[in-house]
Amino acid sequence: MPVLVMKFGGTSVATLDRIRRAAKRVGVEVSKGYDVIVIVSAMSGKTNELVGWVNETSPLYDAREYDAVVSSGENVTAGLMALTLQEMDIPARSWQGWQVPVKTTAAHSSARIEEIPPANIMSKFGEGMKVAVVAGFQGVSPEGRITTLGRGGSDTTAVAFAAAFEAERCDIYTDVDGVYTTDPRVSAKARKLDKIAFEEMLELASLGAKVLQTRSVELAMRYKVKLRVLSSFEEQSDEAGTLVCDEEEIMESNVVSGIAFSRDEAKMTLVSVADRPGIAAAIFTALSEGGVNVDMIVQNISEEGRTDMTWSCPVDQTKRAEKAMDEAKAAGTINFNELIADTDVAKVSVVGIGMRSHTGVAAKMFQVLSNEGINIKVITTSEIKISVLIDRKYMELAVQALHDAFELDKAA
Repeated sequence: MPVLVMKFGGTSVATLDRIRRAAKRVGVEVSKGYDVIVIVSAMSGKTNELVGWVNETSPLYDAREYDAVVSSGENVTAGLMALTLQEMDIPARSWQGWQVPVKTTAAHSSARIEEIPPANIMSKFGEGMKVAVVAGFQGVSPEGRITTLGRGGSDTTAVAFAAAFEAERCDIYTDVDGVYTTDPRVSAKARKLDKIAFEEMLELASLGAKVLQTRSVELAMRYKVKLRVLSSFEEQSDEAGTLVCDEEEIMESNVVSGIAFSRDEAKMTLVSVADRPGIAAAIFTALSEGGVNVDMIVQNISEEGRTDMTWSCPVDQTKRAEKAMDEAKAAGTINFNELIADTDVAKVSVVGIGMRSHTGVAAKMFQVLSNEGINIKVITTSEIKISVLIDRKYMELAVQALHDAFELDKAA
């Protein structure tokens, strides 16, 4: 039988009623002749509760025990989903990560999947099981300990299973009915996309769109897994949701496909750094070792052997960055006058594969922001995206103006 992977997020399984609703969707696919692998998250709010208990019990916790605790939320959901399906006379059983097994690295709380041997689940399909309900977000280390994949890891689990089992498709059920041109809460004109290319979705996910976890999109692109993002709360049709697929499968698309934004950014500038070979390596090695996730980087023109170095990072990592720079200065590896942190900025990005073959996108973006009186602090580009840092108070205005300017409310 063909295999279909269906993933249900925390809001989709938040209550027993919602688990029953999700189980009915699974039943529909079973009736079409599929063997179904269902990946479930913990019920909404449970993972945060478990993390809170760990932090309250042991602030400097053992990461192995952290994984043992926080992975239990998915185990509960998997068991309840399997029981619900059995009540519907659908042969189903639950699987924890170690039973499959989902083999991962030993990096507890942020493990990466290395292999998912399909033999155990396929043998059960051969014996008449129709649905394997797998606890998402978890696996087993080479040492035999439970591991977790980091927040959003159930998306990654689902795509990895779709790749390992050569599934026909991977359906991600969530609380939104697809991928939009921007957040509908910011722009009322946001339009749901029928299809979006892997590369565009990867950029949108990494730039702040919360629909799919970045690693799951990377995996889907690498293994050519067709992803469909759907709502758990609306009636479905074969054309529902948004299909994330190869660029070649999209006949026509706008030059710009979406506007992404990240509200909680900080701009940090090292003022008057001694400019010498290796200085950038020294700065960003120290930041990396300090756990700072750097995004945009700009270096000013050097004058009299001194330069300014600017980067952006999540606003909650500014203290780490300051500590890393102070320690580097004390150790003599970096010489600078001061570190200035602007914690009141936001990142706004335009994304689209059409930018490869169309000129003028940057000029149009910058003109639109200028017309609205919005000053650009930092710019960075790639082949299919342009990102700017601006004052946070102008973020929603910028998103709305750019969405209108690029006519994203209209299909190609």
